[in-house]
Formats: sequence, C-alpha cells, structure tokens
Amino acid sequence: MKTRALLPVALAQFLGSLADNALLIVVIGLLAERHAPGWMTPSLRLLFYLSYVLLAAFAGAAADAAPKGRVMLFTNLVKLAGCAMLLADMPPLAAYALVGLGAAAYSPAKYGILPELLPSDELVAANAWVEGSTVVSIPLGVALGGALLGTRAGLPAIGVIYLLSAVAALAIPHSPARDRRALDNPRGLVRDFVRSLALLWRDPPARLSLAVTSLFWAAAAVLQFMVLRWATERLSLPLNHAAMLQIAVALGMVAGAVGAGRWIPLARATDTLPLGLALGAMVFLMSFVTHVAVAIAWLAVIGLLAGLTLVPMNALLQSRGVRLMHPGQSIAVQNFYESLGSLVMLAVYAALVSAQVPLLATVAGFGLLITLAIGALLLRGRMLRGGADR
Repeated sequence: MKTRALLPVALAQFLGSLADNALLIVVIGLLAERHAPGWMTPSLRLLFYLSYVLLAAFAGAAADAAPKGRVMLFTNLVKLAGCAMLLADMPPLAAYALVGLGAAAYSPAKYGILPELLPSDELVAANAWVEGSTVVSIPLGVALGGALLGTRAGLPAIGVIYLLSAVAALAIPHSPARDRRALDNPRGLVRDFVRSLALLWRDPPARLSLAVTSLFWAAAAVLQFMVLRWATERLSLPLNHAAMLQIAVALGMVAGAVGAGRWIPLARATDTLPLGLALGAMVFLMSFVTHVAVAIAWLAVIGLLAGLTLVPMNALLQSRGVRLMHPGQSIAVQNFYESLGSLVMLAVYAALVSAQVPLLATVAGFGLLITLAIGALLLRGRMLRGGADR
C-alpha cells in the first residue's frame, strides 16, 4: 500500500475526530455549568446529524470543487472557529452547530480522496486505516474531554488539536479538483443530488452497502446511549465507569477493521453479511450479561463483528460510487442515508425511553431489529445473485 499517501489522511482524521469527541464532552460540561435545560445536551448530537442531512447536496460538490486535501484543511479551520466562538462565550449550540457544519463538509473529502490516491484493490485496507484511526480516537477523545472538564485550558487545547489536524491535511498528496464548477449552480446541485440518491440506490451492490452501513451507523448512535444505561442498571456501574465500556467496543472495532483490511478483498465484501446476524444476536442477548468482565468481552466481540462487516461495505460503496458519479458526491449520498438513519433510530430510542419501556425489552427489540434487517438484506442479496446466475 502507498503508506506515504495514506498516512497524512489517517493522521488528519485521527486528530480531527479526537478533537470532535473531546469537544463534545467539554461542551456538555459547559451546559451543565450554565444550568442549561436538559434537552440541550442531546441536541448537541442531533445537530451533527442534521448538518450532514441538510448539507448533503452541497458537501459532495464542495469536495469535488477543490483538491480534497485542501477541503480537509479548510473544514478543520471551520471547527477551530467553533472553538473560538465558545471561548468568546457565544451560545454553545450555535458554536457546536458550526463545528457540525465543518464535519459535514469534511467527510466527503476524507473518504472521497481514497479512490483518488489508491487503486481499487487497496481500498479495503485504506478504509481499515481510516476507520481504525476514527475508532481509536473516540475513547481517547472522550477521556481527553473528561480530563479537560472545568479547566481553562480545555477549549484552547482542543483548538490546537484542530490546528494540528489542519497541518496534517497540508501533507496530503495533491489531487486535482474533479469539477471546479461544482458549486456554481445551487439549485442544480439539489436536483443532481436527488438524482444521485436514486442512481446509487438503483445500483444493487451500492444499495446493499448503503443499507448495511446506514443500519450499522444508526445502531452505533443508539448503542452509545444504550450501553451507558445497561451498564448503570444491569452492571451497577457509576456513570464515569460505564462510559469507559465504550473502549471495549472501540478496541473490538479496531481489531475488526484491521482484520478486514488484511483478509477480506473487495470482491468478497458481501461475504461478511452473516457476521451482522451474529452481531444482532449478541446485542439481543446483551442485557442478560450481569458481570463486568463478561460485559467487556461481550462488547469487544460486538465491536469486532461491526468492524469486520462495516469496513468492506464502505469500500464496496466507494468502489461503486466512483464508477457512477464523482467520489465526493457518492460519499455525500452515503452520509445523507447514514445520518438520516441515525436521526430516525435515535428518535425511536428516545420515544422508548420517554415511554419508560423496560431496558430488557428495549435491548432485545433492538438486537432483533438488527438481526431481521441483516437477514432481509442477506436474503435479498442472494436472490439478486441467483437471478444474475440464471
């Protein structure tokens, strides 16, 4: 693999994601200090997903209108501006919304540059690097944010990390803009994006990978909150210890991402779908685990299965997307579907919590939903292959 080309991409992603996760914890602390209404805390997370959904038609075009390494540089500076707003005591939701806008514009460039730097047979391994750096950054960012809570150095330190991510983006090999006039016609962008949504969905391999990645990221959004509730109610852990269980999931995903990059070629990406059935079963049975040591191992296996499934499907989607449209546009379509799925899944989970549905029923239903959805996709994929063989 062309490590020299990939390393600055992975480093920029690691640093940016590290700062994103640390900033979330610090802003939650700011809201608590200001005795903000309770609804503001989950609104921080929803703003991220809303940014991806609302900017989807334009984020891909922005990634195609300029060299993607420069887009990654600029969007990190936008996030840095969000930190500056917080330092200036501006409303936290407005500042975090700006960070979300930067993240929404950053993602198509981050993934869209991989097919431009690397051949298709190296995309799975490249995705393993990028996904692995992201997953590692999540628990480290949460831990860093916790350490910075209540300190004056918190926001400046996070700002420095965003700046370092921008510097790493400067080292990314130059790739020419795919379409410098991509942003010239906003109305046309919306029309083109709607067509791209349909185009990618009509392609059977792309549709399958879109459905799987959307399901998995939506599940991850809910699992983040569900694990905290499960750890406090079933394992009797305090909240700070419960949050550290996320590390087990992250380490499992890193192992899965590395394994996928080493052992699963792009041509066999769909062979990992049965692992999704096992993941759903693991989530279904999760609430019956009552010992901390078993819980850590259980969550690590869930993360492992997720990494082994998600990384090849991401690579498959990128491979199909670059054939059908500009790579930035295909990633923007992916972000739209995945973020929309996360919003819907979080809304359903919030409704269940509001209705005081018991934890056991919630977790079991969630695991069953994953299993049935993956089973339906697996059956659909086999039917399509069977029809093609005839």
